[in-house]
Amino acid sequence: MREIVHVQAGQCGNQIGTKFWEVISDEHGIDPAGNYAGDSALQLERINVYYNEASSHKYVPRAVLVDLEPGTMDSVRSGTFGQLFRPDNFIFDVHLDGTKITGGPRSSKKNSR
Repeated sequence: MREIVHVQAGQCGNQIGTKFWEVISDEHGIDPAGNYAGDSALQLERINVYYNEASSHKYVPRAVLVDLEPGTMDSVRSGTFGQLFRPDNFIFDVHLDGTKITGGPRSSKKNSR
């Protein structure tokens, strides 16, 4: 069986990714808390492709959510399926400002023309 790690980056990536997890969870019969609430054995057949089963028998997405600011992560966590993710699924840096990215090949005097 193959396993997939789903990576979501930035505000747009996390908004689309959140909808992805809502749809996948519905298809597999997983409720917003990570419990199986389906009615067909077929729903569990390949559930390990996208989810890890925790010791509490809850299903946790195999996902990494990345953003430069915590606001997007707060929005995901406060959403309907926000409790589906573990805290270590979220990667963000409160010390970075996503609107002030500097650097690149033309940022030094040596490289400017």
